[in-house]
Amino acid sequence: MAEGSVEIAVASPPEKVWAAVGDFAGLEQFFPGIESFRLEGDDRIIGMLGLEVREHLVHRDEAARSISYSVVDGVPIDSHRATITVTSQGTGSTVTWTFDVEPESMVPIFADTYQKALEALQAHFA
Repeated sequence: MAEGSVEIAVASPPEKVWAAVGDFAGLEQFFPGIESFRLEGDDRIIGMLGLEVREHLVHRDEAARSISYSVVDGVPIDSHRATITVTSQGTGSTVTWTFDVEPESMVPIFADTYQKALEALQAHFA
């Protein structure tokens, strides 16, 4: 799988940022372009850009402020796994979104999408 990573500094304590990022159902608070959203067990179904994307919660670690999920349907990919981590940076936070995706040609698309989501998260806490 091809790897990618984006990150951003957020001027808010990690506990507050984690409350938004670590809530698997809270994505629509900061992810731009969501037209519809629903949870089905450990899956979230996101409607955006005319697509319905199903993501499955893989792991959530409260102590490490880390959440991992996989896109399992709705996007033309062979495999995907992403992890969002919130770490302390001075009085604020750093949010890192790493991902593995196949085919490799999807790396720039996911990187751009996740970077825009991080910028919206940053603005949410401004």
